[in-house]
Amino acid sequence: MTTTPTTSTTPAPSANGRVVALAFFAARAVLESVLTRHGITYHQSVTLRAVVVAGGSIGLDELVVEVNGSLKTDESFVRGVVDELTAGKVLEEDPADASRLRLTDAGRELDAVTSAESAEISARLYAGIPAEDLATAGRVLTLVTERANAELAGA
Repeated sequence: MTTTPTTSTTPAPSANGRVVALAFFAARAVLESVLTRHGITYHQSVTLRAVVVAGGSIGLDELVVEVNGSLKTDESFVRGVVDELTAGKVLEEDPADASRLRLTDAGRELDAVTSAESAEISARLYAGIPAEDLATAGRVLTLVTERANAELAGA
């Protein structure tokens, strides 16, 4: 893997759970600074994004499964986050099908603004990292995720 010069003379550590966690939590803290300015939490953002990725409308049960798969939390917690987004007028019951939720205009705007700001930050965080290194990291992290999910399924 090609490395980008840093100010440290310490050799880069091999990828492991600690290195991945430190990168995740550092990036999440930066993201949360964006989300906080817009009155949304990290968990709400993940839930909102799942609805956006689903095309703007999704069944409640499907949404709970999707978000639970991402956040590795319990169903009641996710349902609470959905309730928060509904109370905040970011999501609403789909009038055509009460078992589905859809984005409101405010939800679409919130996603657009936070996604744009997050994309700018991501561009800075990933700037200068060769595409081949990003592809390798993506493959490795996807494999680790698959293995961890298999461990959880077997537990």
